[in-house]
Amino acid sequence: MNNGAEQRTDAALTALLAEHDPTSESYEEFRGHQFDAGLAWVQFPEGHGGLGVAPQLQRQVSTRLAQAGAQPAAMTQFFMQLAGPTIVTHGDEAVKKRFLRPMFTGEELWCQLFSEPGAGSDFAGLGTRAVRDGDEWTVNGQKVWNTLAHIADWGMLVTRSDPDVPKHKGMTYFALDMKAPGVEVRPLRQITGEAEFNEVYMTDVRVPDAHRIGAEGEGWRAALTTLMNERTAIGGGGGGGRAPQRGSGPISVLVDLYGKAAQEHSAAERDRVMRLWTRAEVLRLTNRRASQLARAGNPGPEGSVGKAVDAILNQDIYEACVDLQGMAGQVGYDYTFRRPGTIDVGGVRGGVGHNFLRARANTIEGGTTEIMKNILGEQVLGLPGEPRMDKDIPWIEVPRG
Repeated sequence: MNNGAEQRTDAALTALLAEHDPTSESYEEFRGHQFDAGLAWVQFPEGHGGLGVAPQLQRQVSTRLAQAGAQPAAMTQFFMQLAGPTIVTHGDEAVKKRFLRPMFTGEELWCQLFSEPGAGSDFAGLGTRAVRDGDEWTVNGQKVWNTLAHIADWGMLVTRSDPDVPKHKGMTYFALDMKAPGVEVRPLRQITGEAEFNEVYMTDVRVPDAHRIGAEGEGWRAALTTLMNERTAIGGGGGGGRAPQRGSGPISVLVDLYGKAAQEHSAAERDRVMRLWTRAEVLRLTNRRASQLARAGNPGPEGSVGKAVDAILNQDIYEACVDLQGMAGQVGYDYTFRRPGTIDVGGVRGGVGHNFLRARANTIEGGTTEIMKNILGEQVLGLPGEPRMDKDIPWIEVPRG
């Protein structure tokens, strides 16, 4: 990391804080000034919320702004960590100007519209259809497991724009207005009682070509940028490359629970807690290393390591929490239907009962653990890929159940 970039970032921070007090300005107002100063995503180009410097310098920005009293990004803005890098990497100048600033300030919230009932884990097999009609596209289809789609203003939508070419080549990526005519969001009630997830139906929805992100037919490339950032965000506890403090996150819940009645626990239980703490610390250090290796803010397949390990670790930690409580761990949870307004990537928002149930989704959301292992095997370890018989034939000719 060169000293010139650090000095430039520091100078921008000093100027921002000299002119704007984060404790007296509103959240949206201060974040707007932060964006204009190039301190939203420092690795982004100038004029689009960045300074064109190394992404590792974002930690310097976050630390100093926190010391000055600035509020951290609201968890309703989790998806800016996915949509922001995708738009700046693949969008044209007009798209960047239109979406990046209100996304960062929180004036416009985003969701992700990727998974489909008929495609399963084969994301490239999606069938939501987009048909070009002059300067617009007509979209029809269904998406599922869409987190916080019920409060989103915009959706990251990947469609099938050309069914007559192989599946990876006929996809196009759009920003979808979630309030547009023909868009219907329905809740999916989870085991926790919440409906954080949704299914989204699109019926003859008109999408301007001006809201296309990337070239027509290049949706797979744009989607990979989103997916890699999603896996890093989830695997890193939603920190966007900021490694959490030692002992923070879900492991802190287990350690606190154990410490309150340590004298009542056996040596085996103590050993179990220590093993989980060690696994959490190894993951924290792995995420820190991955964030330092990130190029231009877009992580590589290594982000799948943190995502795969974090998902299983969260489940093991909360299972241990429930076990430590004995029969008391089976009661005291409210299963009333509700619609959350935030996302809890770190897994510590609810009580132990809630987190134990919510963690079941960790090995599915953001790509299943089985898919993560395939990515690691093929792209990181260089192992032979699984046989794929439909890779080079037109999507329309692929047999479907």
